[in-house]
Amino acid sequence: MEVVNHHALRRDNTLLAITHLSQFLDYVTGFGGLLVPLIIWFASKDKIQGMDQHGRSIINFQLSLLLYIVISIPAILLLGLGLLGFLSVALIGFIVPIVNAVKAVNGEPPSYFMTIRFI
Repeated sequence: MEVVNHHALRRDNTLLAITHLSQFLDYVTGFGGLLVPLIIWFASKDKIQGMDQHGRSIINFQLSLLLYIVISIPAILLLGLGLLGFLSVALIGFIVPIVNAVKAVNGEPPSYFMTIRFI
């Protein structure tokens, strides 16, 4: 008789990296970069080792970027500082998920800077 441990978390660094890279759906759909990682996180946070930490980081990062965009809208009236805010959000939103996807493949914890912890 074979004993199976149903509570053991499996290690899947590829899925962690895909979760980080799914944030690029923001550039295609405008909202998929928040929804798709949220769905992947909810579906596999109890099954994949490290998914809870990575998923929380991704959701906090996406919500922080959304907040920075909302703040940048009225800042456009202040000497165009909002345009600089939009540009910085776009660059950070493009570079940081790639860096963290590489970290996920290597088994390292995520590091999203300028992120407000919502969850």
